[in-house]
Amino acid sequence: MQSCCTNYCSLPPWAIASRHFNRHPKPLELQGVRRCHHSFFERLDNEPDAERRTATFHDYMDVTFQLHQWSQQKTVGGRKSLKNSYLRFLRGWMFDSNGREGAVLKGWVESRFGLTPTYHGQAISDVHSEAYLAYLVDRMRGSARTSAIQAQFDLLFEFAQYELQRRFPGQTHFDLFRGIYDFSEHPLLEQIDPHHCVLRLNNLNSFTSDFERAWEFGSKVLAVKVPASKILFFNGLFSSALLRGEEENLVIGGEYEVEVVTGGFR
Repeated sequence: MQSCCTNYCSLPPWAIASRHFNRHPKPLELQGVRRCHHSFFERLDNEPDAERRTATFHDYMDVTFQLHQWSQQKTVGGRKSLKNSYLRFLRGWMFDSNGREGAVLKGWVESRFGLTPTYHGQAISDVHSEAYLAYLVDRMRGSARTSAIQAQFDLLFEFAQYELQRRFPGQTHFDLFRGIYDFSEHPLLEQIDPHHCVLRLNNLNSFTSDFERAWEFGSKVLAVKVPASKILFFNGLFSSALLRGEEENLVIGGEYEVEVVTGGFR
């Protein structure tokens, strides 16, 4: 698995990307995020209700990154930089993961975990390819009018990890599904048997927890046991009023052992 030169995580890129990690996952912590926002997480510790914890998260993001002050900015650029928040990028990903918002999210994974994307509108073979350059252009254009969007994603990841631990204590893996038509986005690393293989998944991917829904997106379904520590966003974290299409789960990639279902039944 290719990796870039930056990594702000508790483990190196090669470990995070490995199939061994997926079998035996460990917690992933972004350096300094929980320490910097320790008072916020202390507030969460004292709140037993998940919906109120989520409301606290959105309020904290608004205040910390001044997102609610966009209308007070005197310039168009200033207003857009605050309106282009984490919610806008999540919505953009769910509309088109190969658009500019998708490139910014993939760029965040690349900068924090050291995993380069393998697909963005086209296959990316290495960091010297034209496809990688096109991805970088989308990433830079998408980030141009934002305010601390990388730091917003940092806090989103840590909040999602916190909520997974609170809502599903002791659960290390989740059964998730992804519909595909072919393997153009997912290089095949090893064919274990006719229905099981090892794929290199993109550095960020959409999955669903609903096996039947996965068939809406392809003629095959990838069934994967995803480590909880590699989930950036999960179904039910936010209310549908804030984020349509929240049935999606955003999963950090690497080498995954998958079951390929082709007949509609497992």
